[in-house]
Amino acid sequence: MKTKKRKSLAVAAGLALAVIFANAPTKAQEKKTVAYLAPSLDISYWQWVGYGVKQKAQELGMDYVEYTSENSPAKQMDNARTAITKGVDAIVIGPVSSTSTPPLLAYLKSQNIPIAFAGIGPQPGQTDYTSSVTANNYETGKAQGSFVCKLAKDRGGNKVGMLSLPQDRENAQKYLKGAEEAFKADGCTLAQMLETRGLTVNEAVTQANDMLTAHPDIKGIYGMYDEAGTGAAKVLQTRGLTGKVGVAVADGSPTTIALLKSNAIQGIFFQEAVGQGIDGTQQVFNALSNAPVKKDLALVMPLVTADKVDSPEAKAVIARVFPPAK
Repeated sequence: MKTKKRKSLAVAAGLALAVIFANAPTKAQEKKTVAYLAPSLDISYWQWVGYGVKQKAQELGMDYVEYTSENSPAKQMDNARTAITKGVDAIVIGPVSSTSTPPLLAYLKSQNIPIAFAGIGPQPGQTDYTSSVTANNYETGKAQGSFVCKLAKDRGGNKVGMLSLPQDRENAQKYLKGAEEAFKADGCTLAQMLETRGLTVNEAVTQANDMLTAHPDIKGIYGMYDEAGTGAAKVLQTRGLTGKVGVAVADGSPTTIALLKSNAIQGIFFQEAVGQGIDGTQQVFNALSNAPVKKDLALVMPLVTADKVDSPEAKAVIARVFPPAK
């Protein structure tokens, strides 16, 4: 009898353990993978967004993979398909352009993959996305427009020039709309706007030179991206115009912070590149976890001037702009 009882207890214990192990998800099943799709990893800004995605993924226990679309909508779509084929669970993307997003969103919806935009949002009218984490571009455009107009007037003129992001991006369109409204309200004239294609300092140098040659009475330059500020500062130094033409830039980097401190530029509207990666990753993780999701996050871009750049408040913002120095 004792032997039978022991056997019965052993069988019952074995069955209980089997049920526990069958119902317990394996580590492989628990761990999710997020893919970061960058328009180009040659640009520091998109490297910094990726840093934010990777850091947050590690914190959340997710695996991280990244792809670069080489500024090609076709490559962007190929990357999405490759990522899904390899079994990723979610995507954070800085799109090549807003206009490139409709087919991508249609495909990801068909695959039931959550997607968060970072830095650049989808084409207006698109709704099939999990979250869009961008700057408050319209309000920033107005604030930066007013600031640049004041710089110009303080220097004896009312004509300004703009080094713009590509206008096929919804964030660039919002920047421009806000800036144009500010120029009109504050009594400044946009003498010329030149759009970047490569977002490089060398291109910004060429464009700033061309702009000042065509319009030597420009007294303020609005840089819509970080390299524009660096390029404009180089040109002004070469021409002996540092301080005589005011410059404000969006984004922020160690390079433009140094230029700010030396008064080669007068203001930076900081954009939280790392923060956008962090917040976008949190939103797709929430979607996978059936937690609440914030569909549209418009992050504030505070203006920092040379006298405030070393303040605790500015340092807290800068920590979400680019990674710490190694």
